[in-house]
Amino acid sequence: MTTAASSDADLIAAHAAGDPRAFGELVRRHRDRMWAVALRTLRDPEEASDALQEAFISAFRAASSFRAESQVTTWLHRIVVNACLDRVRRRQARPTVPLPETGPGEPAAPRDSMSERETRLVVQKALHQLSEDQRVPIVLVDVEGYSVAETAKMLGIAEGTVKSRCARGRAKLAKVLGHLRNPDADANVPDGAVDRRDVPVRRHGEGR
Repeated sequence: MTTAASSDADLIAAHAAGDPRAFGELVRRHRDRMWAVALRTLRDPEEASDALQEAFISAFRAASSFRAESQVTTWLHRIVVNACLDRVRRRQARPTVPLPETGPGEPAAPRDSMSERETRLVVQKALHQLSEDQRVPIVLVDVEGYSVAETAKMLGIAEGTVKSRCARGRAKLAKVLGHLRNPDADANVPDGAVDRRDVPVRRHGEGR
């Protein structure tokens, strides 16, 4: 019998064994984080919602093939990112819808101060200025805390490609977010490596 104290791996195993409640608990546990990844990647709440639904359906069907070669969260991230990229490829000929500053979005932590919330919105808007090929690896590496190797595996690209895309994206973010380090400074800072403190990092594995 599965409980809220069961590990992710236990839930996957129980689901594969026929427990009708196990996968629902897994979704409840990780839905908000996966939604945030989908929203950052697609920039459109409706598209993100559809991608997340497709991803969880895929995960439900593929759970029996999970081999514990990676953590369950990494496996889920890979499925969510792939679902998002599939939708990006399908909509390339269509204009994107900008993410509104209010309305559906990432669940805000109740303890967030107003200034922290405003900073998150600024960072979120800055990420949306990046192209998909730069934004996705930066979300995975700098926001979600995955390694370059893990990100390369998720995206099906070389580690060097992940590094170069992140470097180009960080240089753009440094220009946009420079004022967060020094509110009185001109935001147009020179190209260079961005201080990762500019991006709120949640290391992968936290909150379990």
